[in-house]
Amino acid sequence: MNQIADGENIRRIFTRLAHEIVERNDASEDIVVIGIRRRGVQVAERIADNLEKIMGFRPQTGVLDVTLYRDDILELKNESLLGTVINFDVTGKHVVLCDDVLFTGRTVRAAISAILTDVGRPKTIQLLVVADRGHRELPIRADYIGKNIPTSLKEKVSVHFTETDGEDGIYILKKGE
Repeated sequence: MNQIADGENIRRIFTRLAHEIVERNDASEDIVVIGIRRRGVQVAERIADNLEKIMGFRPQTGVLDVTLYRDDILELKNESLLGTVINFDVTGKHVVLCDDVLFTGRTVRAAISAILTDVGRPKTIQLLVVADRGHRELPIRADYIGKNIPTSLKEKVSVHFTETDGEDGIYILKKGE
């Protein structure tokens, strides 16, 4: 396991990303933050915390479960539906869609489908990821990237959060670790 970023690096990444969001969207009250279940939820919460420090108010925050929108749903065996929790209207809003790692782009495609099909019609959907490891299978690109991490297909990128893993960090692992 090779550590790419520690807790202090992670803190700076979230601060920078929040500033980029404010700059692009003029600190608008139309910004909402949605985390893709599982690991994107922590990302969304941290981004919302940082946006609150900058803008003086906390943007509305939700959780998106993309399980039923995945193109590999028939291959999923033990995937449980934890549900989407978005208790606000996204129509006309700037949705900042958050995830931990961008890889093939398939999860993001499912998330966009879920939002447009079941949640509403936002003004924009902007993608924020903590780590972009490359190897896209779909034409999807993040608007906000914490760290670009070139990897081989034999490697995996893991973003750790204090809330779930006991520490903050970004790691590259060999498949099977």
